[in-house]
Amino acid sequence: MQYVSTRGGMAPAGFTDILIEGLAPDGGLCVPAEYPSITGSDLARWSGLSYPDLASEVIGLFVDDLPELRSIIARTYTAEVFGSDDIVPLEPLDGDLLLLRLSNGPTLAFKDVAMQFLGHAFEHVLGTGGAPLNILGATSGDTGSAAEHAMASKRGVRLFMLSPLGKMSPFQTAQMFSLQDANIVNLAVRGVFDDCQDIVKQIAGDLDFKRRNRLGAVNSINWARIVAQVVYYVHGWLRATAMGAERVSFAVPSGNFGNILSGHVARRMGVPIHRLILATNENDVLHEFFMTGTYRVRPAADVAATSSPSMDISKASNFERFVFDIVGRDPERTRALFAQLDTEHAFSIDRTVVAGSGFVSGNSSHPERIATIRDIHARTGRIIDPHTADGVKVAREQIASGETVVCLETALPVKFSATIVEALGFEPVRPERFVGIEERPLRFEVIDPDPDAVRARIER
Repeated sequence: MQYVSTRGGMAPAGFTDILIEGLAPDGGLCVPAEYPSITGSDLARWSGLSYPDLASEVIGLFVDDLPELRSIIARTYTAEVFGSDDIVPLEPLDGDLLLLRLSNGPTLAFKDVAMQFLGHAFEHVLGTGGAPLNILGATSGDTGSAAEHAMASKRGVRLFMLSPLGKMSPFQTAQMFSLQDANIVNLAVRGVFDDCQDIVKQIAGDLDFKRRNRLGAVNSINWARIVAQVVYYVHGWLRATAMGAERVSFAVPSGNFGNILSGHVARRMGVPIHRLILATNENDVLHEFFMTGTYRVRPAADVAATSSPSMDISKASNFERFVFDIVGRDPERTRALFAQLDTEHAFSIDRTVVAGSGFVSGNSSHPERIATIRDIHARTGRIIDPHTADGVKVAREQIASGETVVCLETALPVKFSATIVEALGFEPVRPERFVGIEERPLRFEVIDPDPDAVRARIER
């Protein structure tokens, strides 16, 4: 298995060569030179596998230079870490909607599923010798805590995490800033998430700085995270069909496009996913693209602060991998489109090409999130978080006769208590280990949205 850049300027490389990379050297993103194939007989053979064994089969299609892969996966996906042997249980939700429970990991968010794998893989590949690997990431909420909890105990890794000052929920903020580990550095940026992400990309594109400071990436621009997420789409499809579903689609709340990109990859590999249903909040850049064919990013001042804050994003960093695929995996065309985005802040792709990609989309507002949380609770007794509510709302609009939609859970509702109180009038039950988390001492530094200031902090 060889990896190339979406912009065509990187020599083919193996998985372990790109494991710690964010951007490719030419500013593109690493992708497989060809997608591996999953056949009907593969799916039949995998139908009874445990989650760790399924992960070994799926991830193994992308990784042929890591002999210890199976043992790394066995250490990653355990009942002790994820609360049950199922790891990501599939449960009935409402009618033909199912809920894929992705939020049972250490930080109560779907990011744990991939980040735990990434942490174990980093530790194994880096070993104990040499200078630490410096990891730079940006978060709108859940990536940060998942990355920090995955990396805090790992040898040879130092993590610098950028987050938008005052834009995360109090629970999300406390999950990150209350960590006291010396190898975790929280930088609260005076700005929005897009400012944080822009800084990461600018620094990742500085090849001399990257090499001098052994800089790697933990955001979903890291291909290993996408690969780990492909597993739960295969798992969800297998479990849904075992429950009698014939046409299985997935509804995915999406801000940075990494989660739903993994569903796209699974579909391109041959998993017979009927449709991918993308849900946004009021920051609906991605919904606009799937409706019109035009991708138009917004300035930071126009990014709304919403009650599903992890999706308050205008520039979806993983979108380039998807564009690369739908323009025929043409690196020159991809490079030209994203150069146009840099200068004109928008580009367009023929709507018939977009319509043939297997995606549909919708958006959700705060009142609609509140109404969805309230209705699901009244019907089922289950409490869902506001991001998951965005996905359920759009799934209900898009579901067709004879279709079963697997709604991807984004986080547990305790992370967004204020919205749950508004919808239901009471606080969601909090796991004991998180009682009083907002009162713990916080450890973070405030910094301007300036790449040079972040460079200086990393070097210091």
